[in-house]
Amino acid sequence: MVNPTLVNVVNIVPYTPAEAIELVSRAGVKKGNMRADLVFLSAISAGCLLSFGGAASFVASTAPWFQENAPGLMRVTGALVFPVGFVMVVLTSADLFTASNMFTTVAVLHHRLPAWKMLLHWCLCFWGNLVGSLFMAVVIFGYGGVFDAAPFRENVIAFATKKQITPDMHQIFLRGIGCNWLVCLSCYLGLQAKDFQSKIIGMWCPIFTFVSLGLDHVIANMFFIPLGIWLHTPGLSVGLYIWKGIIPAALGNIIGGSLFCGGYYWYLHLFREAPVLVDGKDYGDSMHKLSLEEKGSSHGRSEV
Repeated sequence: MVNPTLVNVVNIVPYTPAEAIELVSRAGVKKGNMRADLVFLSAISAGCLLSFGGAASFVASTAPWFQENAPGLMRVTGALVFPVGFVMVVLTSADLFTASNMFTTVAVLHHRLPAWKMLLHWCLCFWGNLVGSLFMAVVIFGYGGVFDAAPFRENVIAFATKKQITPDMHQIFLRGIGCNWLVCLSCYLGLQAKDFQSKIIGMWCPIFTFVSLGLDHVIANMFFIPLGIWLHTPGLSVGLYIWKGIIPAALGNIIGGSLFCGGYYWYLHLFREAPVLVDGKDYGDSMHKLSLEEKGSSHGRSEV
């Protein structure tokens, strides 16, 4: 007779790094084969949920005296709160452009997904995330007047200035690489865990790290910067945000997520002939068949 305690222990033992990147590949196949309308709606949801975390981090870090005398403490305080948005995105299987950089890239490198489907998924996620983020910045928090009063208004303006106006374009690009390296690592660690609490902890730590370091996440900035524009941040315009903000941050995020995280772990664990077994099973053949035969009506979702 099987010992129930032993079964429970086995069920919470995390996946190995090799098994986790195999799961990333499988999730990339499912994402790349989802119907376009489902991807777009899922991406809108991701933009909205991530914005909730961004807004909460603004509130948590609003303390004028501490901002002046202990800016590091305030950055850490906001960073502790921000991951709640990302956790909601992942646990609801919403599609985030920056996470897709890793998932679909690994699926393409693993020869399970054609490159054009990867690029289509990126495009749909990017624009869906933008729609969701702008809706939150303009409608919910803009017209809603959540940050109209002092000192919250001043905190948003100061943040937008430091994030978009002060740094050079190449700095935003390089920060974008580091940011999505950590964001995709967060997804990777979340996949390694099997129980709910471990998933949250695994995802929380890298997101906390990138926010506390002030790195640039193109989707999070789709909420932060438009909100700053809405509140009339001096010197900040839509044109400046597009060429100095969106473009370098997006390019840096793509490199960080696709190469530094997804490509690295693919090369380390999957760049070989022997398949990686997950829970004692080889999913290679079935996933390859899915990538060839699955049609646009697929309702697949990745599970983290």
